[in-house]
Amino acid sequence: MSRRKLGRPVGRQHSLAITYARNGFKRPARSQKSGKAERQGKIKWGQLEHRAGQAGYSAASGQAESSHSYEHLQSSFEEWFKEAVKGKLSWRSILTISKAYRRGYNTIARPPLPGIPLPLRGTVSAVVAASNEEKTIAAVIAELSRLPIQEIIVILNGCKDSSFHSIEKNDRVTVISYPQRLGHDVARGIGASLAAGDAVLFVDGDIVLAAEDLAAFVLEIDKGTDVALNDISPYLPPFSKQDDVTRSKMFLNYMLGRPDLQANSLTAIPHALSRRAITVLGGKSLIVPPKAQALAIVQGLTIRAPQSVDVVRKNRIRSENAGAGNEVARLILGDHFEALDEVMRLKGSRLKMTRLSRSELARKRNRR
Repeated sequence: MSRRKLGRPVGRQHSLAITYARNGFKRPARSQKSGKAERQGKIKWGQLEHRAGQAGYSAASGQAESSHSYEHLQSSFEEWFKEAVKGKLSWRSILTISKAYRRGYNTIARPPLPGIPLPLRGTVSAVVAASNEEKTIAAVIAELSRLPIQEIIVILNGCKDSSFHSIEKNDRVTVISYPQRLGHDVARGIGASLAAGDAVLFVDGDIVLAAEDLAAFVLEIDKGTDVALNDISPYLPPFSKQDDVTRSKMFLNYMLGRPDLQANSLTAIPHALSRRAITVLGGKSLIVPPKAQALAIVQGLTIRAPQSVDVVRKNRIRSENAGAGNEVARLILGDHFEALDEVMRLKGSRLKMTRLSRSELARKRNRR
């Protein structure tokens, strides 16, 4: 069809819309009412997602092919998001918009970029604790590299395999290697003391987690949460079939007035901490995760569990974490005793429990 037959000149915006549609994106019908809502900043969800895709397409088409990069994808998305999105969105909504923007961008970019742009106000570090993870460590780092993380600190402890050589050279990756086995908790504490980001994301080298899942924890901290926990509740058996470790986590949270956290704990990855949380808690307390969590509750830090990531079935079976009363279970139970001892020292032996006489307890029980 010629320009004359079309009835109007094919300008940049119109030709952009044609190309955009040919690549699988449909422009929604624009009514007078929706135009008014757009001018007032009240964008409907479908329209906002569509606009994100268009913006990504425009950002990529305005650059030379050699300039297409994750850095440009990230910076252009942040700039667009700041101007286009008013008000607060959930991390799920943000991730949906991010993916739409990337789809639009990748319509032009070759090869398509796997990275996920996020609208972050602060910087992010990641800490990876690993011991003999030569089969998975590269994939773990690859997923982290899909996010706007400024530094990835890998703590190798007691590795007897080729974990060190499995890590490809990357400007964002720093590897700290200890010949002796420190344990994941100590490794995380060391990593936290070295990290410079406003938010610090913690993962292990033996479980490959998708960047899409990890993004939730980064976004949660960036919007003001101090401690973002993995909500493992959907993957746990009924209470009658739970093990002592799970029950100890629930008991600690209950005793500290946070039954809503259920069995969610800093002992499970992934989790993330704000710079404020790391400063208040201190690197040493992070070596004992239940103690750090108890202190976070006592100190009034904001704690949420934004996302459920199944690390229960993905957890690598080792000799020290298998079977009843195994070494890892005993260690975690001991950590919870230490946590309770610390908060009882600070808040008193009864914590928030009311002291009642036996007769008062009996009367209260009989009223039920």
